[in-house]
Amino acid sequence: MTTFDRITIDPNKMNGQACIRGMRLTVRRVLEALATYPNRDDLRREYPELEDEDICQALAYAAGYLEDRVIELAVR
Repeated sequence: MTTFDRITIDPNKMNGQACIRGMRLTVRRVLEALATYPNRDDLRREYPELEDEDICQALAYAAGYLEDRVIELAVR
């Protein structure tokens, strides 16, 4: 089992969403930023407070909430 020591949840901050190290930076925003800035150098310029371990834990935390199921996609 993974320990998420960088993921914090505070009902009084960001509506209780999972955040990175108590900052006002949600796991969801980190995932969106990864999609927007696939180059880690660009990501670090945009979010200099974000550390590599923050990114790893955000990905692992999100993956833990995904179900193992097959979703059929449109065939092109």
